[in-house]
Amino acid sequence: MTISKLLVANRGEIAARVVRTARVKGIKTAVLRHSSEQEGPAHLIADEVVTIEGSTPVAAYLDIAQIVEAAQRIGADAVHPGYGFLSENAAFVAALEKAGITFVGPTSEVIDLMGDKIRARAFVEERGFPVAPSAIEDDDPATFVERSRTVGYPLLIKPSAGGGGKGMRVVREDGALEAEIDTARREGERYFGDGRLFVERYIERPRHIEVQVMGDGQGNVVHFWERECSIQRRFQKIIEETPSPALTAEQRDEICETAAGIARAVNYRGAGTVEFIYAQDGSFYFLEMNTRLQVEHPVTEMVTGFDLVAEQLRIAAGEGLSAAQAHIAQNGHSIELRICAEDATQDFRPAIGDILLLDEPRGEGVRVDSGILDGGKVTTDFDPMLSKLIVHGRNRAEAIARAREAVQNYVILGVTTNTGYLDTILAHPDFASGDVSTGFLAEQADTLTAPGEDVSDLLMAAAALSDERLVSDVMQIPEMHRKMGGWRN
Repeated sequence: MTISKLLVANRGEIAARVVRTARVKGIKTAVLRHSSEQEGPAHLIADEVVTIEGSTPVAAYLDIAQIVEAAQRIGADAVHPGYGFLSENAAFVAALEKAGITFVGPTSEVIDLMGDKIRARAFVEERGFPVAPSAIEDDDPATFVERSRTVGYPLLIKPSAGGGGKGMRVVREDGALEAEIDTARREGERYFGDGRLFVERYIERPRHIEVQVMGDGQGNVVHFWERECSIQRRFQKIIEETPSPALTAEQRDEICETAAGIARAVNYRGAGTVEFIYAQDGSFYFLEMNTRLQVEHPVTEMVTGFDLVAEQLRIAAGEGLSAAQAHIAQNGHSIELRICAEDATQDFRPAIGDILLLDEPRGEGVRVDSGILDGGKVTTDFDPMLSKLIVHGRNRAEAIARAREAVQNYVILGVTTNTGYLDTILAHPDFASGDVSTGFLAEQADTLTAPGEDVSDLLMAAAALSDERLVSDVMQIPEMHRKMGGWRN
């Protein structure tokens, strides 16, 4: 089939990113906008903007009936979900299929299978792929607590329908187990409407390795190598890179081929990511499969040269994969930083405000996927991520140096961001050496979140003045900022 008009059922930087590739391919585009939402980059470049309504902006973006009706009304023959919102909602895919609209992603059956962590884990284990020792509540609810104890401490409790770290609890001693199970169940019900649980042996100082896969739904699957996602706070990734500094060439081949094998086992269609926990002894275990494009996909694009959204659209149109595995190579090193509106010195409290001045870094090997505009407003209606700063270097050392220079030159006034915090992480000797784990940020919390010199209030006050000379001076702030070597918000 030919995709002639694409509705992007998302917002922010991912909506703009999808629109750009669709336009290159000659596809007309439409994006959504809640009636209370400010204009963003995607709204400026799409061919059409569709207004959606809801009690809250998030509720509108989760309204399956409204979005399917909008796609039909504007004549869209395909929908790209981005990530988050309805991207892994099997009911949304089924509704689109019923309406005769192509979903840019896997089938509803695959989303349903892999979206349930317990079913996904059982599916993978039955086919001989590595999983961590565990106990599943559904197997026998009456003995779940006792079976959990036999797995051995420390334990990691997980909601079956979970994601983004919500509801996950680490238990190190037996006396806390039952209380933590109760807490995890309540959180699972609160966040996902599903209180079912399972526990796994918690791997001490693990790394988080994921593999980008792509399938055509006809049994053909390739991988685009791995990404290291160990720099996390509260199970939320904030820095990702590729290649992983932890893997040897042999380990890289093994983990990537394992991911491709899992994707083949479900006859996967579209872009997906198979995630693993990687232990200090080199063993690795299946964690989950995300049946969508990941936030961190740009680092893969930077080192492979492939446009993963273009690959998604090819497959959705029935064209198949554009390259064989032998033609997908890693070149150089790439790092992504998630720029978020939050205060790292105040327990990562979300920040709000008007963007008084925005000057995003540019230059060789620097890419910014942005969801904000100069003069825009940051609210708590959506996730605090504002943009993604991605860099590429010939090797990891050059990529780190380029990332530090770029993040120091990321100017945003009016809203507190985590740019200084990210720079502090990049400067840490353990990050430079690659000696990190998923607990790195917690272990180094005191040193990483120490307040830096804050000049933002002074600059915002200057920016707010109406005197033409002062306004002119404010416009020189980005250059002043570079000469100062950057500041920490």
